[in-house]
Amino acid sequence: MALSGLEIFKPLPKTNCGDCGVPTCMAFAMKLAQKKAELAECPHASDEAQEVLGAASEPPIRLVKIGGKEPLEIGAETVMFRHEKTFYHQPGIAIELKTSEDEASLAGKIEEIETYSVERVGEVLTPDLFLISHDAGDPAAFARVIELVKGKSTKHLILDCPDRSALTGGLKLLKDEHPAVLLRDPLSDEDLELARSNGMSLILSGTSLEHLSTQAGKARDAGFNDIILNYDSANMTEELQANTIMRRSALKKDYKPFGYPLFACINAENGVEALARATVSLCKYASVIALPVYDKALLYTLFTLRQNIYTDPQKPIQVDPKIYAIGEPTPESPVFITTNFSLTYFIVSGEIENSGISAHLVVCDCEGQSVLTAWAAGKFVGETVAKFFKSIDVEGKIKTRKVVIPGYASQIQGDLEEKMPGWEAMVGPQEASDIPAFIKKVNLI
Repeated sequence: MALSGLEIFKPLPKTNCGDCGVPTCMAFAMKLAQKKAELAECPHASDEAQEVLGAASEPPIRLVKIGGKEPLEIGAETVMFRHEKTFYHQPGIAIELKTSEDEASLAGKIEEIETYSVERVGEVLTPDLFLISHDAGDPAAFARVIELVKGKSTKHLILDCPDRSALTGGLKLLKDEHPAVLLRDPLSDEDLELARSNGMSLILSGTSLEHLSTQAGKARDAGFNDIILNYDSANMTEELQANTIMRRSALKKDYKPFGYPLFACINAENGVEALARATVSLCKYASVIALPVYDKALLYTLFTLRQNIYTDPQKPIQVDPKIYAIGEPTPESPVFITTNFSLTYFIVSGEIENSGISAHLVVCDCEGQSVLTAWAAGKFVGETVAKFFKSIDVEGKIKTRKVVIPGYASQIQGDLEEKMPGWEAMVGPQEASDIPAFIKKVNLI
């Protein structure tokens, strides 16, 4: 039975020293109860506390970090479905680099990937990692590619190298950078020693759940927990089933050998198949996804899906409430208003920009809610909009006295004009896509 925060608090040292990363022992106890921390994070826990709380306070899925400075954090999930609570650590997306590739070609690819990013609803999205796969006959090629990546990129690394000598030499170039190493063969004592001495995490591979369970159990028994599980199968359905079983076993049955993040190495013959497999892995329940090719269309699709799934459903994405300049507006330029829900803002601002005019977009503070939701909650009504206009001194910055309100909030027109004497509230279209036609129709310049 899970322990409550108060039960966990009792054997803690109660010093409120903050060495665990939170200000009080009670706060730390609550994190332990929620499976968001481990007792090992408290350096002052007594032997009694460790005996009482050790196993009970372990998170169902361990948090694993890849990389040294600003590492990628994966795992530490507590639910099967995000609507139950939320997902905390979005999957890292890796691009594979093969040591058999031409060095000049590799250098160009690394530079392009390093600078590639897209912005969506206020977030900058980029690949997180490189997977270096050693498939060349020359053992020195592995070290050369590592040096090439280090010289041209800041991304964290996953290493796939069956040559033990080449792997050991490559790790010497990555001191304090804590890479992850993909093991294709069963875990050995030599692997564990290499991992400990180089501060790396291990990706354990298996073609069956029993095989993975045995290897994870061996690592746990040896006191090594920085591991990631890779169910190695060419069958997408089988991989989906295995990932679901491992996630459910860890969360619902507290089965420790499966309480680790999951890895998916995408092997596909074409872009459509790669997208299908990566999509399944992202949804169920991979924490790292390695793509065999660098394809911008593939990446953007996965970025969008990942952002949608790993956004907290209980906390809308917001933009700062203020006046935004669309184009190069003057004090006489038109004024539009909307809420500070990110998706609403980016769609509305994009359609105003597409119309070819410059305008002021006043984004009201509605706690990240959409127009209809904010209106229904009383947060986007005449009184609140008028107060916001006054708080940011719209009248002192803009000479025009016409404001376009969203069509779905047409009910606030009269109230807004009453609260803002001298202003004319014009009801705009309900759909943002109709904004350019609306601007032409009313000659809004």
